[in-house]
Amino acid sequence: MKSFIRLTDHKKEELLKIFEIADTIEEYDGFLKGKTIVMFFPASSIRTRVSFEKGIYLLGGQSILFDPKTLDKKEEIKDVCGYLQNWADAVIVRYPDISMLDRMADAMSAPVINAMTDDNHPCEMMSDLYTLSGIREDYLGDKYLFVGGDGNIGKAWKEASDAFGLSLTQCGPDKYRIPGVPYGDNLNNAIVGKDIVCTDSIPSSMLENFKNYQITKDLMEKANNNAILNPCPPFYRGEEVSADVIDSDFFVGYEFKKNLLKVQQAIMIYALS
Repeated sequence: MKSFIRLTDHKKEELLKIFEIADTIEEYDGFLKGKTIVMFFPASSIRTRVSFEKGIYLLGGQSILFDPKTLDKKEEIKDVCGYLQNWADAVIVRYPDISMLDRMADAMSAPVINAMTDDNHPCEMMSDLYTLSGIREDYLGDKYLFVGGDGNIGKAWKEASDAFGLSLTQCGPDKYRIPGVPYGDNLNNAIVGKDIVCTDSIPSSMLENFKNYQITKDLMEKANNNAILNPCPPFYRGEEVSADVIDSDFFVGYEFKKNLLKVQQAIMIYALS
């Protein structure tokens, strides 16, 4: 069994094995029969929670849901996990501080799966790259541009680029640079030669700083032929993306996230195998 907290904890070949599991997910019918997956999700989570919970159900398992605030208690987390592992076959956690997940993984034999922290979002990255593998001829050779700040999605794309060896560049105001990522502050120049353009929603306190970094249809036409726009949901028309680009063929579409279901199932199978 192996926890899934950072993509860089795993070899590229292991991550690609997860894609192979997703390709043949129907072969794992009943894989979670008799198993209990404990989930810690806030009420605001929609896509990740629904796809995990449905994925557990389809594999024959039982899910038990808690609010992540349940972890914020006087009792030490190693003691919580010491008891929890008596009944939980795996734990899926969405929690701001990634060190909480590390401590949980150290304290229990059951694998811990990261459903998002303030540092990364590994399941989301795996789903995006898996979907890209089905629609792009050379998704690992494509050139990726992330337009946004040094938040968990930007850091997640850096983690993905490190794990898979992707070409990633960031564009945005200088004070929001992601350490270790090639960078440019001129969006008109940065988008030239790119294949996959990724964005993240912008906190209201940063909107003024990002007013010159909105992805529009005209800008996408400066990218490579057949380039696509992959905005991280929730996205907001008129902020990080324009309405016309979301309504255009550049937008990957809502079904792009459909693979969250089987990729997250594949991650559970990988972690429990």
